[in-house]
Amino acid sequence: MLRSTRKRRPTLRHALPDGSYLTTILSREHRAGRGYERLEVRVVEAGITITLADGTRRTELWRLLTSLLDADRYPATELLALYHRRWQAETCYFSLKSTILDQRVLRSRSVPGLEQEIFALLTAYQTLIRAAGDVTIASEGVSAQRVSFTVLFQAAADQIIAARGIATADAVSLIGAIGRAVLDNLLPEHPRWRVKARFRKSASKYTFKRGDHPRTVQAYTLDAQVIKNGYLDDGANR
Repeated sequence: MLRSTRKRRPTLRHALPDGSYLTTILSREHRAGRGYERLEVRVVEAGITITLADGTRRTELWRLLTSLLDADRYPATELLALYHRRWQAETCYFSLKSTILDQRVLRSRSVPGLEQEIFALLTAYQTLIRAAGDVTIASEGVSAQRVSFTVLFQAAADQIIAARGIATADAVSLIGAIGRAVLDNLLPEHPRWRVKARFRKSASKYTFKRGDHPRTVQAYTLDAQVIKNGYLDDGANR
């Protein structure tokens, strides 16, 4: 499932009961003698409204393309909610790729081996996130945004290699060797400027968003209204 650009305006081939519809798009791969093959996809169009605790509201129009064609098994509202939660998964996979694996590829050469390796990586990631949560719970005034995932990972790796403090007669606390390493290397309260982030490319296709987003974490509600039968660009429902 992916989000389509507003420039793509697919033709409604077959409307589905939940408001989504089926259409066909051209594949990117060109095959000699066959040209560009047509792929059948399902289109979900909706208006998404986010309401923050302070009353701030933001509305966007989404057009999602998916290969999940069965509307009864995969309702449009569930696909919208799933796509909205994508950032949590993307943050996890980014940490796996850039920090834990350090840009290395998976070593397994079989599907069962890859599944086992991915499961182990996700287990390690979840363990580190739990450790970060323990630090913020046990340390008053420490925000989760100041916990460095890189420090978590390196401290855990050092513990495995050195095997220090594995067995102790003292009472076990939430903050152990990994937690103490995190507290000794907290990120600054205010995010540091990145050299690359100080300049915006003049040819960037994205508009400047400074000041458009809240500066504090807030609770929010999500309202997704499916736009039925391909009327996203007309701003009306059939």
